[in-house]
Amino acid sequence: MDFNFKNIVKDAGTALSRVVQFTEEKLGKSEKTELDAHFENLCERAECTRKYTEKLAKDVEAILVPNPGIRIEDFVYEKIEKQRPSRLTNLEYMGLDMVEAGTCLGPGTAYGSALIKVGQWEQKLGQTERDFIGSAGMCYTQPLRKFLDTEMKAILKEQSILELKRLDLDACKNRVRKARSMLGQSNGKEEVPPEILLEQAERDLRIAQSEFDRQTEITKLLLEGLSSSHAAHLRCLYEFVDMQVRFYSQCTTIMTDLQRELSSLACSTAPNTSTFTISEESCDNSDGKKAKVLFDYEAKDTDELSVKANEIITVEYKPGDDYGWGEIATTGIIGKIPMAFLEILN
Repeated sequence: MDFNFKNIVKDAGTALSRVVQFTEEKLGKSEKTELDAHFENLCERAECTRKYTEKLAKDVEAILVPNPGIRIEDFVYEKIEKQRPSRLTNLEYMGLDMVEAGTCLGPGTAYGSALIKVGQWEQKLGQTERDFIGSAGMCYTQPLRKFLDTEMKAILKEQSILELKRLDLDACKNRVRKARSMLGQSNGKEEVPPEILLEQAERDLRIAQSEFDRQTEITKLLLEGLSSSHAAHLRCLYEFVDMQVRFYSQCTTIMTDLQRELSSLACSTAPNTSTFTISEESCDNSDGKKAKVLFDYEAKDTDELSVKANEIITVEYKPGDDYGWGEIATTGIIGKIPMAFLEILN
């Protein structure tokens, strides 16, 4: 490999000069070329966009995949461009364990059959969650990450180049000022006359100013292009919200169906015992107990009563009766309902 030692020394000297100049600007010992207010506003907006895009992407990823270890694993698979292994959600794992437990405890028992039923629906809920995670990642987090890795990275690169061009421009301005100050102090013994130094410095200044102006325009075009990026992010945000609405709607439907299945299961497992009859007046008896309805129940026969979840009713029963079924009274109507659907309050 060939090395150009002179170029290496020159580049090192330029870098050192820029560091010294930047430090002097910070200390107020050197003048600095200021950009116009509009350009500064564009730069500030770009920095806010970068900062909050990173935050939003991390926030959504933390919601979709709460386990940081799994997020790191997914990041590694993405960087090495390898297909990540499919994994179940926590709800699916819980559902599998419930089904296994119900099978072990006995599908013919009330508890075992309920575990199996709940486990199956929890797996369905977990599958819905897994689909939502994948869809939300594609419609929202992936576009944000792509923006940060492409457009934002290009803007930061051009801003860095612009800063170097600005330092070079200010260095040329300093050399021009120095050459002009030497004109009146010439004694004729210099190796290079001050006029020649001034002419060369002014030529370098024109070149530096041209490069600085060109880089400013390139950077400005990229910064102004953020408006279209914001519009794209807005569309992604709307799509993300729509996906959340569909996801939670599906979850509500699944859990409502599960509740209905459990209600039917409780009804089928309740003992079919004889019931006693009470009069409407007995509902006002001091022996009556208040109960809260746990699940909706639809009457299956003419002597049964339909009730809604969370309804408060009066339950009347006699000592020694089988409590598998109980007669209740609500708003003056008497009927029969499985006691498994009730929670006695007093």
